[in-house]
Amino acid sequence: MSTRNGLPDDEDGYGYPVIAPVLQPGQERGASRERMTPARVRNPGPRGWFPVSRRSDDDRAGTDRASSHASRPGSMATNRAQGTSRTRAGKANGGGARATRSGLGEWVRSLLLALVLFLVIRTFIVEAFRIPTGSMEETLLVGDFLLVNKLIYGVRIPGTEHRILQLREPAIGDVIVFRPPHEPGENYVKRLVGLPGDTLRMQDKVLYRNGQPVDEPYTRHVDPGHDVAAPVMSWQRSFLVAGGDTGSYRPSRDNWGPIVVPEGSVFALGDNRDDSEDSRFWGFVDVNEIRGKPLFIYYSFDPNGSRPMPWFTHIRWNRIGSVIR
Repeated sequence: MSTRNGLPDDEDGYGYPVIAPVLQPGQERGASRERMTPARVRNPGPRGWFPVSRRSDDDRAGTDRASSHASRPGSMATNRAQGTSRTRAGKANGGGARATRSGLGEWVRSLLLALVLFLVIRTFIVEAFRIPTGSMEETLLVGDFLLVNKLIYGVRIPGTEHRILQLREPAIGDVIVFRPPHEPGENYVKRLVGLPGDTLRMQDKVLYRNGQPVDEPYTRHVDPGHDVAAPVMSWQRSFLVAGGDTGSYRPSRDNWGPIVVPEGSVFALGDNRDDSEDSRFWGFVDVNEIRGKPLFIYYSFDPNGSRPMPWFTHIRWNRIGSVIR
């Protein structure tokens, strides 16, 4: 068997068998040093057939030199490889930074959109209120949380007395949320009992409208048989019916009037008549200060409950979802 560089001619540099080229007439073995076309031979291993090729000494030497040259620190090939790696890493880092900025921008836009929607809904459509006093018992209790429809009476244009998107006018018997004349920064909730032009009076706790007694099944009286004089009610003298004796007029909680509701105003009373600070004491309500009509109770608890955390341990489940009438 002839050998080349210490190896048999029928083996390559890795000890794998190769197929020798077919010699042409007159051609000697070893005369051709061209690279062999990959051929398939039978491998005794489990994989069966696989491709092999014959490499020349020059090919192997060139590959070794290229590998050695590329691996030397500071070489041109190494620098090019490192530069390429840095470029790819920079692109990757830049892409990650852009993705982070894009995600942050989407989050900020979503937050701003949610804030705008919240302000629009709260200003023009619906708002939550809490009942802090017992002036509307038994209709509303301390600890009730209400959703108020602000669109029903229209949306007031800031700085004007005009309203837009008004569904209807305030009506007798409506429970309304408004800002009272003596505390314009607060929100009160009472029942509307008088419209512009109505003549109102109260005699022994019974309300009369335009000379007729009013059926009020929702009222509550906790101080029957008693009356309370209230000097602050003297404002009513200016609104007595024509011919009323303003000099001798002495109104009290349960006996007052008759007075006439002026244009642009309404008269509101609490359902808990003996324990309510309402229009009897501080005057008429400007229609432009009416903010809305309560829809229903979305949460309620008894703040005077004996157990700790009454907002959790004393929930009034039977009141949640109740429509306010």
